[in-house]
Amino acid sequence: MLGFLQHPVVVTATVNLNLVVLTLMALLSRLWQLTYPRAVVFDEVYYGQYISFYMKRVFFLDGNGPPFGHMLLALGGYLGGFDGNFLWNRIGAEYSSNVPVWSLRLLPALAGALSVPMAYQIVWELRFSHCAAMGAALLMLIENALITQSRLMLLESVLIFFNLLAVLSYLKFSNSQKHRPFSLRWWLWLMLTGVACSCAIGIKYMGLFTYLLVLGVAAVHAWQLIGDRTLSNICVLCHILARAVALVVIPVVMYLLFFYVHLILLYRSGPHDQIMSSAFQASLEGGLARITQGQPLEVAYGSQVTLKNAFGKPVPCWLHSHQHFYPMIYENGRGSSHQQQVTCYPFKDVNNWWIVKDPGRHQLEVSSPPRPVRHGDVVQLVHGMTTRLLNTHDVAAPLSPHSQEVSCYIDYNVSMPAQNLWRLDIVNRESPADTWKTILSEVRFVHVNTSAILKLSGAHLPDWGFRQLEVVGEKLSRGYHESTVWNVEEHRYGKSQEQKERELELHSPIQVDISRNLSFMARFSELQWRMLTVRSDDSEHKYSSTPLDWVTLDTNIAYWLHPRTSAQIHLLGNVVIWASAGLATVLYALLFLWYLLRRRRKICDLPEDSWWRWVLAGVLCVGGWAVNYLPFFLMDKTLFLYHYLPALTFQILLLPVVLQHLSDHLCRSQLQRSFFSALVVAWYASACHVFNTLRPLTYGDKSLSASELKALRWKDSWDILIRKY
Repeated sequence: MLGFLQHPVVVTATVNLNLVVLTLMALLSRLWQLTYPRAVVFDEVYYGQYISFYMKRVFFLDGNGPPFGHMLLALGGYLGGFDGNFLWNRIGAEYSSNVPVWSLRLLPALAGALSVPMAYQIVWELRFSHCAAMGAALLMLIENALITQSRLMLLESVLIFFNLLAVLSYLKFSNSQKHRPFSLRWWLWLMLTGVACSCAIGIKYMGLFTYLLVLGVAAVHAWQLIGDRTLSNICVLCHILARAVALVVIPVVMYLLFFYVHLILLYRSGPHDQIMSSAFQASLEGGLARITQGQPLEVAYGSQVTLKNAFGKPVPCWLHSHQHFYPMIYENGRGSSHQQQVTCYPFKDVNNWWIVKDPGRHQLEVSSPPRPVRHGDVVQLVHGMTTRLLNTHDVAAPLSPHSQEVSCYIDYNVSMPAQNLWRLDIVNRESPADTWKTILSEVRFVHVNTSAILKLSGAHLPDWGFRQLEVVGEKLSRGYHESTVWNVEEHRYGKSQEQKERELELHSPIQVDISRNLSFMARFSELQWRMLTVRSDDSEHKYSSTPLDWVTLDTNIAYWLHPRTSAQIHLLGNVVIWASAGLATVLYALLFLWYLLRRRRKICDLPEDSWWRWVLAGVLCVGGWAVNYLPFFLMDKTLFLYHYLPALTFQILLLPVVLQHLSDHLCRSQLQRSFFSALVVAWYASACHVFNTLRPLTYGDKSLSASELKALRWKDSWDILIRKY
């Protein structure tokens, strides 16, 4: 104790000042005038709507990605005190005073800024020089498109941050593996790799590509460990289990956690409810839950029901009929039965109600006690408004001639016997005697006489059918398909006046609340499936582009135009960096193939350590570019230039690696190296010049004249906006 008082406690820390300066410069470039422009910029119009939904706890569905990214943006709004009250209806709309613009844009800006020092760290962990690491960071710092994307309420910069964090964490883990396996530092970086991968996937499905890349590298390293005879079997098993837990189990658990928090936060009914099943809608506060709360649980003979199709495509719809007939002769000359039309109607309507009737009895009321309908029972469905029976027969459907027409039977006193018996098939039954339950049961109706299954074809009927959706009897249906599955959404017991009076006397409610009868895993599974299958609006956009346009930067996106001046913001890359990055990728591939062929001939141009360092850099950088770029050629969706930014980031990391390799291994003399270094400095100076020239379009804080704007149109395909006064 006396020694502690007599001698000072000294703490020594090593600080990389270059890294500190890079971080400060990156923060300045991304945070400077972050609230400008104080208006909705491009896709902020979509993300802002989701943030408002979070603030108001209203359920929504975004088919473009998991909810973690939206929750991060909403966190910024929550910290800024945003109440969600802003109408995100058009690009360019001025933000009101209650919208905390700085707070909403802060997290993407911080992610974009921190990606700069992370680029330095990745190249350094790949065991390239400090100069190469500085080069990668400086290129990230002055890349115009990365700056633009990170200064707005968008998710690409956050995705890039977690992609880079996953790669950096794995490299640090891999390097610590050689010195102190199973140490605290070893576990920290391994776990952080799994966490970063799950966060990347949780932001956008594109993050899956980087995750698979890291997982592939980890699998190769694990395979090498298995072949290491210096390690015991127990040690190898521990290594494999540790990687499995960190890189597989943790991402899966965290992915589920994102959805758990998402569903906990969004407990109120919203505008996207109709996409979901009736059971899912009933689990939300308000909306359908308000209508269905207290409904009878078991469907009985005499029940009055609405039947919703489980497919929900192209829109959710309910089994429907009305007092209109199929035309005698269709446009193509085919004849019909001229029976009452049966359709699927995408709106709630009084004509959506049907009565479940016992074929052996005439009564249309529920008996006392109610007789529940069970799996395998034969029923008749009576249309509530017209009292005609649902029927199908061997007449071709209007738009699907390979299927049977479905109608409500009208007796024309002709030799057309009624065929209106349907067998109930409960698809998700728990036992052979399971009862038909409101909302929860998924059922199919199998026509007894023809074995046809009641199915939504999805085709829109002509004007005589009021553009409603066609319903058919499908005889060739094999196995489960959502278009043949229906569920009861609204349900009430049809009772006689005597039954109603008797029920009031006894005060014995027969209704059951089922609004919360859905587990998290059931809701997660349905939501995940809807996200993967729902079709967003993929109509052609003015600024959409193809993957081939991205590499050569033949496209740009006008993000924002000042309402009065010519100041504007464009997503436009630094042409020097983009062209150099593409050239570096090609050069790496050629050099790699050359070295590989030479090594096959037993000629080793590189020392073994340098060779494997060169291979790992290529796997992560070229591989990172490939997995984040090539899949877009297979995607059937509207694509934009910003989709290329994650792939570009990996190319930027590769660029200084290739430059150092050229300097170290292809420049033989000191004079050649000096000349090469001078060329690199001149090249970087030209990249800085391009950054400064395009800066007014990156930040949008300067109004340029028409001649200045025309001078910036370096490619005819660039859409630089020139205001006409």
